[in-house]
Amino acid sequence: MAATIPKTMRALRLHRRGGAAHFRYEETAVPLPAVGDVLVRVHAASFTPTELDWPSTWVDRSGRDRRPVIPGNEVSGVVATLGFGTSGLAVGEEVYGVTDWYRDGAAAEYVAVEARNLVPKPTTVSHVQAAAAPLAGLTAWQALFVHGDLGSGQRVLVLGAAGGVGTFAVQLARWAGGHVIGTGRAGARDLLRELGAEEFVDAGRGRLEEQLEPVDLVLDLVGGELLQRSWPTVKAGGRLVSVVEPPNPQEAERAGLQARYFIVEPDRAQLAKLAGLIDAGQLRPIVGRVFDLDDGAEAFDAKQGGGLPGKVVLQVAPEPGGQRVSTVTA
Repeated sequence: MAATIPKTMRALRLHRRGGAAHFRYEETAVPLPAVGDVLVRVHAASFTPTELDWPSTWVDRSGRDRRPVIPGNEVSGVVATLGFGTSGLAVGEEVYGVTDWYRDGAAAEYVAVEARNLVPKPTTVSHVQAAAAPLAGLTAWQALFVHGDLGSGQRVLVLGAAGGVGTFAVQLARWAGGHVIGTGRAGARDLLRELGAEEFVDAGRGRLEEQLEPVDLVLDLVGGELLQRSWPTVKAGGRLVSVVEPPNPQEAERAGLQARYFIVEPDRAQLAKLAGLIDAGQLRPIVGRVFDLDDGAEAFDAKQGGGLPGKVVLQVAPEPGGQRVSTVTA
């Protein structure tokens, strides 16, 4: 029997721009699922540190201001009810996935999500771990295989390998047969080697091209100076993919490289593939720290401050059995 759905919920909301300092943990109405939607009882949510700067966080698809807004584009939870015409999922089913960039996110007790952006949750991990996977995993998958055309035996350099996307990229590239080189702070060396990186480069020391052999693909998760320093590391005819900023086309042409920037897209088939790899033990979501929902401002600040591996996750409801995750699960 489906649980009774309340009319109100607690949520993390922003009434104005200016960063996480303006979060309010407050009561608001439970959203009504539209046609094709699923109403999810949120157990855990995660976020991208830069999402408060995205235009889509603040407006709808018509460009209208939609404040107050609820952040958090990654969710793991249980289907509470289905919108009209929704099929493929059932009330009571555990699911994970991504929310629409132009709608309220999952930093709340309930969220309405398009059914096409959800799949059954990986069964071998907690909701907290599952919430760390959707957006980061999709970004890594699309960067490596859709835009980076990574093949077995190729050398791939992951800039910022210890972050949320980077830890998935290292594991996925290794799973695909790539020779993985990760960059990061010195303290990330052991984690990245454990995840499958065969080489580690401390990006703060020396020139990249002097520390490694040429690579077939650079995956840039950092941008700025480190992106510029990575150009000489790529073989002629190689590829450079950035999720942070568009690479300079003139520089790419001079170097004889394919260079591109992309924004991740929801993809149900890829989400299901990631879930399968998690359940098969090929992928491990890395959770650097867990916060309760009412500590959301502290969670954003902690991730934006750097130094935490993987993802920061908001635990909204206890795991089955009443467990609350409060320790690092990396």
